Amino acid sequence: MIFPSPLRRGRLLKRYKRFLADIELDNGGTITASCPNTGSMMGLSDPGINVWVSASDSPTRKYPYTLELVENNIGNATTLVGINTGHPNRIVAEAIGKNRIPALKGYASLKREQKYGKASRIDILLEDDNRGRVYVEIKNVHLMRKAGLAEFPDSVTERGLKHLDELGDMAEQGHRAVMLFLIQRGDATRMSPCADIDPAYAKALARAMSRGVETLAYRCEITPERIQLAKSVPIRMP
Repeated sequence: MIFPSPLRRGRLLKRYKRFLADIELDNGGTITASCPNTGSMMGLSDPGINVWVSASDSPTRKYPYTLELVENNIGNATTLVGINTGHPNRIVAEAIGKNRIPALKGYASLKREQKYGKASRIDILLEDDNRGRVYVEIKNVHLMRKAGLAEFPDSVTERGLKHLDELGDMAEQGHRAVMLFLIQRGDATRMSPCADIDPAYAKALARAMSRGVETLAYRCEITPERIQLAKSVPIRMP
């Protein structure tokens, strides 16, 4: 995914009301940007950190700027982290289209946001006359508290529990069901469900896997110009 226009760098002053952030731009001036992330953003919203925002020229937007990337230092290296939860579906769809995810290659069609389950929508539905259907749920991952270890979620997610149960239902009906964790950072070497923050989610993931749900985790390569899926990383259960 290439950003449509150059991102602008600045310094985070504060994140508040969950969806807003005040930022002092490098080229002068203070702006309020939308923050498209429903999680806690633990470790990624400290005042003073460097951030990157995109700008929209849409006349209907109340806040033209959107917070896209933040700098994070775990261990001895600084990395860019994507916090915009609106991007992962597009990033994964592009990667599937380029055959960068071996487990999801070879399907005739890809559809996004398709109705399924109990009044839900699956992020990506792959279909093929010979191979059947694959239901792919995608979760954005950005939390890291130990060097190399990406964790999900960063706050309690009841919605995530529902998605795992519905994926399990699809698997038991004979379809492939995949939970794909997209790690929007390039320094992850492994990924794990965050059992101390949301023990119910960790248990639900284990239960879904026992029902036949497949799990994948991929880290991203991120620059101020683009975000793209990079390498897979192993998932370690607690």
